[in-house]
Amino acid sequence: MIRRARSGIVFGLSVVLALSTSAAVRGADASTRVEAHLAAGEFVAAAAAASELPAGEAAEAQARIRAARQGGDYAAQQRVSGAATPTAEQSQRPLSGSGADFQTLMDLIMEQTTGPWEELDGEGGTMTPFESGVRVDPQGVLSRVERQDLDGRLAAIGVRARKASLNEDVAAASDLRIVSLTRLEREVADRLARGERVLDSMKQLAGLSEIRYVFADSETGEILIAGPAEGWTIAANGAPVGAASGRPTLRLDDLVVVLRTFEPAARQMFGCSIDPRADGLKAVKSFVEDSQRRGPLASGQARRWAEQIGDLLGRQDITVYGIPTDSRVARVLVEADYRMKLIGVGKLEGGKDIPSYFDLIARQPGLAQGSLDALRWWLTLNTDEVLYSPDRDAFEIRGASVKCLSENQFLTASGERASTGKTEPINRQFAENFTRHYNDLAREQPVFADLKGVFDLALAAAIIRHEGLDTATGWNRGAFAQGGAYEPARYMAPKEVDSVVNHRVFNGRDVVVQVAGGVRADILATVSNPEIRRESDEVGQTAVKAKASALPEGRWWWDAAR
Repeated sequence: MIRRARSGIVFGLSVVLALSTSAAVRGADASTRVEAHLAAGEFVAAAAAASELPAGEAAEAQARIRAARQGGDYAAQQRVSGAATPTAEQSQRPLSGSGADFQTLMDLIMEQTTGPWEELDGEGGTMTPFESGVRVDPQGVLSRVERQDLDGRLAAIGVRARKASLNEDVAAASDLRIVSLTRLEREVADRLARGERVLDSMKQLAGLSEIRYVFADSETGEILIAGPAEGWTIAANGAPVGAASGRPTLRLDDLVVVLRTFEPAARQMFGCSIDPRADGLKAVKSFVEDSQRRGPLASGQARRWAEQIGDLLGRQDITVYGIPTDSRVARVLVEADYRMKLIGVGKLEGGKDIPSYFDLIARQPGLAQGSLDALRWWLTLNTDEVLYSPDRDAFEIRGASVKCLSENQFLTASGERASTGKTEPINRQFAENFTRHYNDLAREQPVFADLKGVFDLALAAAIIRHEGLDTATGWNRGAFAQGGAYEPARYMAPKEVDSVVNHRVFNGRDVVVQVAGGVRADILATVSNPEIRRESDEVGQTAVKAKASALPEGRWWWDAAR
């Protein structure tokens, strides 16, 4: 919904907008329409408007349109064949826990209506997003397995990468698209210096949906990332997703955040946790023990009893570390972890293959012990292996996903959670199911795909840092460095969240489950672990082969030859 509040507009989760730059400039003269369509990246419409200009002006306009095409910024209606969807600069800001990108919708309104708007014109209306979804939670450990490539696959990939297909349409699907981080950073810095907006294609990393390769070329000073890519469209919640696959695109904002995390003076790891408050846990522990002594609940009392538990437990505190607390990365970590816990206690549907903790107990009621069960679930990176070349200038990531780990904890008399280092069967089974069916869940709930994307970006950033690829190529990260000119979108930092707790009765005993945990990314520790590295003599030339020659001026991405 959209409702106007005084001089502003407030957005809710049910917002679905379809505005058109073409409609906004329909009445303008041809020259003005060319500029408006170019600014929006609508090259088909810009070319049509240019055809109405006098011959000399038309030729000049068409030349600028061709140059803009080579830069890779394409309108949404070109990204999805035959669709008449509008283009707008995507700010990648999900302003609620559900991942909705209301800033995109706000930008569409401000850029494509007459206003005035206070943000653009210094006076007039304002727009304010409000949260109506989950907030956030996390903590976990990222692990990688590295080995050297022994079958020459990286070398073959390098040949394809070298023979770049200079496809001008960033919307075309590609099983291997290469993005030069060094060229991209230079182009972004130039645009910012000229006071121009960062192109949509830049913000979406040319449509990459995952990172499978990291290459470096010390001769040309190039650092490259590569993976599958496709055109994107805007989903109902305002988030950019692959036009065919529906998977979230990787985002420049997230890349810059994790690059800065792995700078020498930074923390070199990141994560977050949601922590129950000790006084609340103490009160709940006492309440449950008293209830057990009084015997089973009378009919009709269970609902009120569960509400009392929630009231006593109160809210949980959110801690984010190693990354800006107001970044989108922080939001993704927290929301994914919080949703995982809601699935675990049966408050959110995870699908038939990921039954809740209580569903699993129902299948084995003899394991129900009553009282207050304190569980810890956390998310971590799950990857089959990472191949690297002998010269350490080419890396391939295989089988990247996310896994859930578990632990049973116990509560002290003061309400503190104490680690046991062990996990009982039901607890472990939930975590194993969640891991086994994670990719299926990610297709249904995009925030879990977003989390995998963040892990991919973080691994690439950690490889660049640990292997000294920035030093080898002479790249100081420029606008992407800490304090650099590029500023990722900022959000109000989450501070607290509703406690994750639920209750069932088994064998006449009350079972209360309270969950903690989170996401913790200590990727450098894994990248530097010699026990998980594997090397291959057959991939030594991969970094050299991952180059494209004769690229147009300003071009920072290309597709490998098929």
